[in-house]
Amino acid sequence: MFTKLKTAIKELAKKAVVMAEEALGSNTGQQKKEMALEFIISNIPVIAPFKTIIAGLLSKFIDEAIELAVARMKEL
Repeated sequence: MFTKLKTAIKELAKKAVVMAEEALGSNTGQQKKEMALEFIISNIPVIAPFKTIIAGLLSKFIDEAIELAVARMKEL
């Protein structure tokens, strides 16, 4: 289950970073990261009551996924 969830989070991170960049443009990186984090948490493929629990358990992984997505976007 966690493997599929982690894969879904990585894909959501890619979408979240692009969305935050388009929406916020030249705003600070912290605002973009917060927006991406909110997007990922709201779209995690688990039922609503467990979203915050999963987000808490996987917070470090989610942060790393966002940072990796940002790095990949900068490469392009």
